[in-house]
Amino acid sequence: MIAKLQIQLSPALYLRDPQTTELGQKIVNESIFLIDEIGFEAFTFKKLSKVISSTEASIYRYFENKHRLLVYLIAWYWNYIEYRITFETHNISDPEEKLKIAIRFITRKLNDDDNFPGISESVLQHIVINESDKTYLTKNVDEINKEGLFKGYKSLCMTISSYMKEINPDFEFANSLTSTCLEAAHQQIFFAQHLPRLSDLKNDKDLYERNFEFLTTLIFNSLRK
Repeated sequence: MIAKLQIQLSPALYLRDPQTTELGQKIVNESIFLIDEIGFEAFTFKKLSKVISSTEASIYRYFENKHRLLVYLIAWYWNYIEYRITFETHNISDPEEKLKIAIRFITRKLNDDDNFPGISESVLQHIVINESDKTYLTKNVDEINKEGLFKGYKSLCMTISSYMKEINPDFEFANSLTSTCLEAAHQQIFFAQHLPRLSDLKNDKDLYERNFEFLTTLIFNSLRK
């Protein structure tokens, strides 16, 4: 089934756009579940080919390696978050309200979106929390960056930092604060779940709400100094 809506991503992320074919969508969606189940280190195209009842060669026609597939998944996630923020803030003029909506979207626990049936956003969020730093903590990060593979992440950062600059035009660290909070949005969840002494958040039903409160406090206190 072809998705009702599509997130536009850089062609440098793939060899063939997986959103345009049933097999490509299956590769993407099943890779999300497999990476979430076994972790990125254990994930291979050979294992994925067995899950989708296809061949490794068919996967390599879409992605040149598993790292490029991971970059694609994380890029899709951040582009999706920006799409939701842009949609929800379209008719809002108050920058503080827009910023709070943005913080809500980067910290909320996602449910699957029926508008994108080829992607499980809820499971993909687990991968962002657990694996996203592997997209840029690599020796060839500069080369990857020059290819424009982090364009979606940067675009989201620019969108949120623009709200900060509307609130306080004299604030010097809008980009730094935004990128820090984008990382903290999933790092604090990871710490609370696995390294609890590194976070004041508790791994309970209010975890995501408390993360929203933490980042809201951090951002607005910084902007009002």
